[in-house]
Amino acid sequence: MGVRPGPSVGSVAPETSGDAPLVPRPTAGRVFTARHRVRLGDVDPAGRLRLDAAARHLQDVSSDDTSDARLPDDQSWVVRRTVIEVLAAPRFLEPIELATWCGGTGSRWAERRVSMVGDAGGRLEAAVLWVYVDAATLVPKKLDPAFLTRYGDAAGGRTVGSRLELPAPPADGAGVEVRPWPQRRTDLDVLGHVNNAAYWAPVEELLAMRPDLLAGPVRATLEFARPLAPGATPDLVVAHTPDGFTAWLTIAGLVHAAASLRRSPVAYH
Repeated sequence: MGVRPGPSVGSVAPETSGDAPLVPRPTAGRVFTARHRVRLGDVDPAGRLRLDAAARHLQDVSSDDTSDARLPDDQSWVVRRTVIEVLAAPRFLEPIELATWCGGTGSRWAERRVSMVGDAGGRLEAAVLWVYVDAATLVPKKLDPAFLTRYGDAAGGRTVGSRLELPAPPADGAGVEVRPWPQRRTDLDVLGHVNNAAYWAPVEELLAMRPDLLAGPVRATLEFARPLAPGATPDLVVAHTPDGFTAWLTIAGLVHAAASLRRSPVAYH
């Protein structure tokens, strides 16, 4: 699967939302596993696996799974939404096992679930909505039958939607902070696009200002409305609440990406 933020697609109610637990590992169907380790470039000064680094691990295991599946076409995908549930943050040098499977499908998109479990107790659950697109035009296209043959059993008939869930910034600008968020050369990937992991950097910056949110499980959601052009300088618009924050990357008032992070009451087994 690719690593670009997603295009505009249809409006269908999603199932991964609110406080609902992410779907469990299936008892049948394809599950791909890999072993990684939390490295120096992955962690904050306290040794906690950062969200942007976690997103890179999710990308890598997703790409490895797609390569291993040996599907017949280019299988070009772009990210529409990522939900990360941090139950216990993996730590510096902690070995981690990643398991990934298809959590549900739509007509032109699919949810990839990833479970990250560390040898020292770290645990992170994620659901990433990927849109299947034509590689040349980036126009969404119907899922290939070969994809459903490989991944459909794990999805178990569950359907997922593509509608964006996070709210727009307050129209009157009340209660928000605004500052520029300049892009860096290191935000760009081999495709010349801002890599989706780079969009987590402002979330990490805001999280560093809210140490109260590091004490317990949190759920972070990042949604892509439209891609950022390389070299553009969006505004970072932030609204804080007692249990978290919502942030938007905007240009001339137009939302390109939105993120939310808050304490999570979800229980996993």
